[in-house]
Amino acid sequence: MSVIASVVIPTYKRPHLLRKCLEALLQQQFDKAAYEIIVVSDGPDSDTLKEVERFSGYDKPAVRYIALPGKKGPAAARNLGWKSAQGSVIAFTDDDCIPQKSWLQSMVNNCAPGQEIALTGKVIVPLNDERPTDYELNTANLQTADFITANCACTKLALEKAGGFDEQFSMAWREDSDLHFKLLNNGTPIKKVGNAVVVHPVRSAKWGVSIKEQKKTMFDALLYKKHPKLFKKKIRGVSPYLYYAILIAFVLLVAGLLSRNENLLVTGLVGWVTFTIYFIYKRLSATSLTSSHIVEMVVTSLFIPFLSVYWQWYGALKYRVLFI
Repeated sequence: MSVIASVVIPTYKRPHLLRKCLEALLQQQFDKAAYEIIVVSDGPDSDTLKEVERFSGYDKPAVRYIALPGKKGPAAARNLGWKSAQGSVIAFTDDDCIPQKSWLQSMVNNCAPGQEIALTGKVIVPLNDERPTDYELNTANLQTADFITANCACTKLALEKAGGFDEQFSMAWREDSDLHFKLLNNGTPIKKVGNAVVVHPVRSAKWGVSIKEQKKTMFDALLYKKHPKLFKKKIRGVSPYLYYAILIAFVLLVAGLLSRNENLLVTGLVGWVTFTIYFIYKRLSATSLTSSHIVEMVVTSLFIPFLSVYWQWYGALKYRVLFI
């Protein structure tokens, strides 16, 4: 039997996560000869290659390892994967995900190889606490996303028409939304497959991870430039006014200090403190109230508005688009 479906997994130096994903993919309720697994490393990675080699042979589907010559991001890795695939149905998941046993069969059952169609499955993010951390809550938002590469599939025909992933998205952020919007603009049918389930466990995160995450905001500008109407409809309809309020109040505070203008200083100080406390309150209202998490939210909330606006404007300048 020829290969019908190809599963593409981008990864880079995370063999401990990849192992669980591959174990799940090798247990798919699907003809072993009818699908292949393509692991694409975002640059040479001997540890990942060794991990993949552990799963080769025996009564298993083909597991292949290919690597980009240098680090370009998951969009480029996925492009290399689907363009190298033998299957006419390309299923995507991530190295930190665990597809359930019927996942691939459910995807293939809902499309014919000769069709121009895309599919989006169901993502489950298990949370152990009724009040998760801010990072866990953000990860849980994947469960309500319209179309994400943790759990989607496209026929090769649909990917070719869309031009695959835009490799300008060099981090794991908005590259899936860009593909989604291109599929919509092409009139490609996108079908929801509720029984194609992928579990996305929440990885442990370093303290203050939300600070580092702000850099991704620059790719919002690129997505907005390419798809302004869909961006406003599906991503963000209004500017982050709270961040700008915090930034403006802080500027007034500094101006008051430098000019020794007491009224300006007090206005800026009261505004900055009030808006910042409100921001902290918003982040803690549905999340963990442990002492460590509260301290993390307070400290990171002092920096996030400034970093977010910085990277937003950085993206606007880099991609030459008015994006505020």
